[in-house]
Amino acid sequence: MSERNNFEHRVSELIEESIAAKQSLLRSTAVISTVAEVSHILIDGLEEGKKALLFGNGGSAADAQHIAAELVGRFAFDRPPLPALALSVNSSCVTAIGNDYGFDQIFSRQIEALGHAGDTAIGISTSGNSANVLNGLLVAKKMGLRTVALAGRTGGELKNVVDYCICVPSDETPRIQECHILIGHIISELVERKIFNEARHISRS
Repeated sequence: MSERNNFEHRVSELIEESIAAKQSLLRSTAVISTVAEVSHILIDGLEEGKKALLFGNGGSAADAQHIAAELVGRFAFDRPPLPALALSVNSSCVTAIGNDYGFDQIFSRQIEALGHAGDTAIGISTSGNSANVLNGLLVAKKMGLRTVALAGRTGGELKNVVDYCICVPSDETPRIQECHILIGHIISELVERKIFNEARHISRS
């Protein structure tokens, strides 16, 4: 088999693996009910004038930024912005805290500064064991924020400290991340449609 054909075969395999991960997600009543509940608590907070604080490392930081952008910008239709912050984007803040206090404090310190009771803290970690995400959620819970984790199959340490843990039924980091952004899109749609009373079918260019 030529290298080109090898690549094409692997491309097909990876698409199938991604589909299989999402089918497992669809079959998980726990995931579906938790995603629905998280959407409700986020809606309640945003309607009360509260905000969402999202954070993670690497690809999970990118997911946090992506979801925050959907809320602040728009997901499917024009409407007023919703308050959401991704805590990895201020490089000066992240590096100052990391240098002066330690990398495990980069999110908790920001939550202390920016969080208020009733806000929603959403920590993203495929393993569920990232120390800085765990610390951020522990501080958030102590301050009276609603706490949510997006993790992999076991939920890791995060599962034991948050109000809601969305555990993707996979052990493969790329597949978990693909499901995390799907979940982020679902939550963004549900939040947007409910708050702005939009019932039409989603069509997005």
